[in-house]
Amino acid sequence: MGAGGRDFHNFNVRYRDDPDVVVVAFTAAQIPGIDDRRYPPELAGVRYPQGIPIRPESELGALLAAGVDCVEFAYSDVSHAEVMHRASQVLAAGADFLLAGPDHTMLRSSRPVVAVCATRTGCGKSQTARYVAGLLRDAGLRPVLVRHPMPYGDLVAMRVQRFATLEDIDAASPTIEEREEYELPVRAGFVLYAGVDYGAILRAAEAEADVIIWDGGNNDLPFFRPDVTVTVTDALRPGHELAYQPGEANLRMADIVVVNKVDAAPDPAVATVVADIAAVNPAAVVVRTASPVSLEAGPSLIGRRVRVVEDGPTLTHGGMAFGAGTVAARHAGASELVDPRPYAVGDLAATFARFAHLGPVLPAMGYGRAQQDELRATIEAVPCDVVVAGTPIDLARVLALSPDRPVRRVSYELADHGHPTRAEALAPWMQRWVRT
Repeated sequence: MGAGGRDFHNFNVRYRDDPDVVVVAFTAAQIPGIDDRRYPPELAGVRYPQGIPIRPESELGALLAAGVDCVEFAYSDVSHAEVMHRASQVLAAGADFLLAGPDHTMLRSSRPVVAVCATRTGCGKSQTARYVAGLLRDAGLRPVLVRHPMPYGDLVAMRVQRFATLEDIDAASPTIEEREEYELPVRAGFVLYAGVDYGAILRAAEAEADVIIWDGGNNDLPFFRPDVTVTVTDALRPGHELAYQPGEANLRMADIVVVNKVDAAPDPAVATVVADIAAVNPAAVVVRTASPVSLEAGPSLIGRRVRVVEDGPTLTHGGMAFGAGTVAARHAGASELVDPRPYAVGDLAATFARFAHLGPVLPAMGYGRAQQDELRATIEAVPCDVVVAGTPIDLARVLALSPDRPVRRVSYELADHGHPTRAEALAPWMQRWVRT
């Protein structure tokens, strides 16, 4: 059971060459449009000359009825209760329900590995990964980032992806979600890998890195065995750090825990997160960070009607009602955040129906060309004066938005809040790597 990422990795590592196991199917959830295809034989290996079907998770009952001995759960950012609902369905059909552990799924690297993980989507993990990469580069080391998979396109073509320039990203025809993760590290001058076959990706990254940074999207566990694990928590979602799979596991495994957004969260919420860390991982070094937002230059928002576009996954399976765009628009004096729901078309309308917690914000859903066209049509249909883009990509360029609808982009990076700082927490490992 997967979402086009961890499921493929676990298959590659655990089952592809195991003569005692036959994998009959993958099921897909969370990400629209990734089911009803096949894991191709070029990746599945010689034991699967026809590849392996990928089916919607809604068909799990029928697959179980056809005779399955074991179902492995292999996706992330799911509440503990939801995991056990799926387990109950599997157990009621008589099959085993499996959560594969890190010892059986992590690959060992010949290079030091910093794993940057999170307890939920949207905590600030990618900003932390970029910060760590900057520290390493400033120390004279060559960092290479490896991003958690987002294989929504041609799986064979995406087996190993290397991005060093914006042209590399454009050539891969990525989704908006992929661009959101790839563009900022590349703009900062870092090399980033992603893809499907993380054994091959690891070998390629090792060839040009002194230190590898695992950027663990969607709060997943690392695919590579880390020398140090940094887990980012969110003070705006107190309690979530102990309520999601595998976010709680990331928290328990962490050497360093970042409590982010302390500038925006009330003191009792910060205290809850800190207390939860102490309860399950008292040995971890706790670092507090703020997440200030800033607007790029553009027309004033004071007294204006604003359409806010936010990072899609943070709002959907991340469970947030708003993001950085909303914060920036309000601070800049917008008089109204125009509700996009009456204007939403296609999959966007379905997204609003499915995620009732969303406020008057537009999630930047763009898992394929059709969804990107629907996003552009919805943005241009909403009556407003200015569009505020809380997604890290250049939305106007990617969607070819009409020039009569000005767009102001929001940027946000983490800032240390007191001591220890992130650099101070990482210093023992950094000193060791610089010496060697």
